[in-house]
Amino acid sequence: MAKRLKIIDRDALREWEEFRKGLINAATVDDTETIPEKRARIAKLEANPEEWFKYYFPTYYSSEPATFHKRSTKKLLADKRDYRVRAWSRELAKSARSMMEVIYLALTKEIKNLLLVSNSYDNAERLLMPFKINFESNPRIINDYESQQSPGRWEDGEFTISAGCSFRALGAGQSPRGTRNEAARPDFILVDDIDTDADVRNPDIIKKRWEWIEQALIPTVSISGNYRILFNGNIIAKYCCITQAIEKAKDVEIVNIRDKNGKSSWPQRNSEEDVDDMLSNISTASVQKEYFNNPLSEGDTFSEMRWGKVPRLNSFPFLVVYGDPAPSNSKNKSGSFKSAFLLGFKDAKYYVITGYLDHVTNDEFTQWFYSLKDFVGDKTQVYNFIENNTLQNPFYEQVFKPLFYEKSKTQGYIGITPDERKKPDKFSRIEGNLEPLNRDGQLILNEAEKDNPHMKRLEEQFLLISSKLPAPADGPDCVEGGIYIINEKLTALLPDTVIIGSRRSGTKKF
Repeated sequence: MAKRLKIIDRDALREWEEFRKGLINAATVDDTETIPEKRARIAKLEANPEEWFKYYFPTYYSSEPATFHKRSTKKLLADKRDYRVRAWSRELAKSARSMMEVIYLALTKEIKNLLLVSNSYDNAERLLMPFKINFESNPRIINDYESQQSPGRWEDGEFTISAGCSFRALGAGQSPRGTRNEAARPDFILVDDIDTDADVRNPDIIKKRWEWIEQALIPTVSISGNYRILFNGNIIAKYCCITQAIEKAKDVEIVNIRDKNGKSSWPQRNSEEDVDDMLSNISTASVQKEYFNNPLSEGDTFSEMRWGKVPRLNSFPFLVVYGDPAPSNSKNKSGSFKSAFLLGFKDAKYYVITGYLDHVTNDEFTQWFYSLKDFVGDKTQVYNFIENNTLQNPFYEQVFKPLFYEKSKTQGYIGITPDERKKPDKFSRIEGNLEPLNRDGQLILNEAEKDNPHMKRLEEQFLLISSKLPAPADGPDCVEGGIYIINEKLTALLPDTVIIGSRRSGTKKF
């Protein structure tokens, strides 16, 4: 009786069949080529792995590789005793490139026994499937290396090709003992997607998994023979298998979606516009974890923020709009955030009433001040400040003053005062001046603005602040600046008011 496939199995089978058809259609061969011509072409391709990849895998090699791709492949293929970690961002083709490299080594008979390891057997088998389909159906591989589907064991999770190399899928924790291809012990261990979001929340799981890797998996290779150990994965937590492998590896490659200059690491495939568009769709924490190897799932300074009802605006003696510009005049997501927030003080509480936090142009930034002016109307006095330290001063004079002047012609005059004070370290200011207020319930975010995406970003940045990790903190930095101004104004205008955390010597009152 025929076995009935589950719906999920049928869907997976359909997807793999579509993959197989696409592979067959893309990897066409020249039937008119003579045997000497074929041999010469194969030898030329094998001498140049990048050209080999491009010829045999046209569906994967759809974009020219970046420098880091070629450099990594060159090292991996040349070093016959290698322990490497590729902590490459999403969208940088970790798995695809590793598959091409492994198949190259297998067909040129450089390796004899590969273990593909993942967080579960099912995932390992899924990752091994493209290898198997290429050996079964890639017309160019079959034309040049003959059919690789050898007699005997030919299953999804374990098979041996005609060139002599065996492949086996292995889930974390499964026994790899006894894994041999005749006399050959594993000489390539490919660990891919070993960490999961759920697993890294439990250090005991990671500890146990890493012990399995070090005590059971890696010792399967021969001490005296050749071996390549390759870990593919993002750094999705401070403590995960990838971070453990980084401590042990011979060569570590950490490549983010953007390089140190804020440009796409693989511009041949991922344009600046495409990167911007993708990063704008997800949270800062997700961006940092998935695309920058920077797991900011938790900070160590603010555990939660307080949302509450804001008193009527006309009950405040005055309000402050504080703007913190970034020098870039673009919406590039790799740069700093611009911010402007409306803040007030009443009954010993500091309120963040509303505001803006985003990657915007200078013109949009100046327009925020007018939008906040309209938000308040004539309900109370508003003081407008813009950060203007010594590094920003030429920029303020040359860019922002003219922009405000032009807007005043159509929208009216706004008095802007530059904040020229020399600020201490950003983290120290935020931790020292805002964390105690938040902890004591004296820093309140406006609950009526809880669905405002700018206020959501502000809360997220507060919760990601850490003394150890480079989390974006432009919003909290702006709030700290506004509270500083409030304290200065309260001291000057309302000397009898209870002021929390004023930095002027002799004016701190409780």
